[in-house]
Amino acid sequence: MSAMRLRTMNERDCSEVAELICVSTNYWYQARGGPVIFPAGPEATDIYFQVYEAMDPGCGVVAENPGNGRLMGSCFFHPRPRHVSLGIMNVHPNYFGRGVARALLQFIIDYADQNDCRSLRLTQSAMNLDSFSLYTRAGFVPRCAYQDLLIHVPASGLPQEAEGRMRVRPATEADVPAMTALEMEVSGITREKDCRHTIANREGIWEVLVIEGPDGIDGWMISVKHAAMNMLGPCVARTQQQAASLIGQALDRFRGGCAVFLVPVDSAQLVRQMYSWGARNCELHFCQVRGDFQPFQGVNMPTFLPETG
Repeated sequence: MSAMRLRTMNERDCSEVAELICVSTNYWYQARGGPVIFPAGPEATDIYFQVYEAMDPGCGVVAENPGNGRLMGSCFFHPRPRHVSLGIMNVHPNYFGRGVARALLQFIIDYADQNDCRSLRLTQSAMNLDSFSLYTRAGFVPRCAYQDLLIHVPASGLPQEAEGRMRVRPATEADVPAMTALEMEVSGITREKDCRHTIANREGIWEVLVIEGPDGIDGWMISVKHAAMNMLGPCVARTQQQAASLIGQALDRFRGGCAVFLVPVDSAQLVRQMYSWGARNCELHFCQVRGDFQPFQGVNMPTFLPETG
């Protein structure tokens, strides 16, 4: 492992972290013949620092080159009542293979262990075998696989409408307790802070929806529309049909553009319905968990802003 200094991320790091996220992510995909993930550049990827610092101040760590002060890598983490979510991790291409990611991961594992966290969770690309090995060597276990689906939404909207969409409505602050309870039922974790932050929508990039059932809320969906990312999730729902209704309504804000979302590979009915709408696979991801894990009791759709487990 090369010399490095780990420290807490601060406001002065915002621009360099944004550039690090943009450069390292684009480099990794392009080196493997893939597309540029962040075509809008670091001016767009600074949204990660802005959102995460607002939600979890001081929960970012950087690896700094002690010789020149440049950032070698960065990672965010998100403490929640029953778990810690490991956020977007990046290493500058100049420092690939020098143990930077391993040091950042160990920092967050130590944090979770020292704070008696039940589990540490992340969503990881199945295409990146280096990171897969990094996490599984550290004790993470793949618990669920997801198909990353990309869909173009016609300017006129989707030609087909999911059954039950009329029961979908915008979420309000009053819905948060029921949303939190439903996620505990479906996924075994709670993220009240995430729900409140996105419903407040101070950044002007979020939409939060709920679907009502006979006895209350049966599902909810957060989506983000920003130059760095057009994505649906996180979402939890009791049934695949309810998840489809939430997806259909959430996609309406992306008319004339594209959006991506992660669907569990074992949600066969939901996957088929998304194909019928024109969705195409673009990648695969794993839910990785170190520690306690409750098998999902419904549909769980993760995302990358805000990071989820």
